[in-house]
Amino acid sequence: MDEKDEPVEYRQTRYKAPDGATEILLIRHGASAPARADRPFPHVDGQADPDLAPEGREQADRVADRLADEKLDALYVTPLRRTAQTAAPLARRLGLEPRVEPGMREVFLGEWEGGLFRKKVADNDPLAQRMWAEERWDVIPGAEGTEAFAARVEESLTRLAAAHAGGRIAVFTHGGVIAQALAATTGARPFAFLAPDNASISLLVRIGDLSSIRGFNDVSHLDWSVPAPLT
Repeated sequence: MDEKDEPVEYRQTRYKAPDGATEILLIRHGASAPARADRPFPHVDGQADPDLAPEGREQADRVADRLADEKLDALYVTPLRRTAQTAAPLARRLGLEPRVEPGMREVFLGEWEGGLFRKKVADNDPLAQRMWAEERWDVIPGAEGTEAFAARVEESLTRLAAAHAGGRIAVFTHGGVIAQALAATTGARPFAFLAPDNASISLLVRIGDLSSIRGFNDVSHLDWSVPAPLT
């Protein structure tokens, strides 16, 4: 049999993002300070703005260890300082100045801001039970509308992906935002991806208005294991 007559083989290969796609690492901030009734969190534009807890700062260092050798075109944080504090060690390692992206801030919790949300959930408050059952943030009095929250997260991700087409960026953000982004990508229930762990890494690939998930809640860098490169 001549070489030209050899059957053509089609092998399985490792995933490669399509040309022009943007890889978006969604990194949840490290653990923040505990909520206490006698020490309410400060606020920024009406939203609770706690510092990182000591364990959150250690988690931030581990994120930096994990991603220090990655090629990243930009780092983004939200107006809430726990994301900037989580990004800071990696920003120093890479020599990048984080950019503030307001659209990726956490969902506004209305009357349950300032740490009260944690208490209501811990107490199994009837409204908290209803929130989980209906999978809507706006069950909370004064909270951000579910549709409005989804729209601003989508607008922000679309704009960031277009600004870095063909590249890779890291967005330090919040658990509710990550859950919303992944639920929208898969068409899943609104709370299907709640709650990613503190300092976890999830990976979206976006091109145009199409998006796919390539990783969710990666915490291998927090388990005292040898860091593995994200691909």
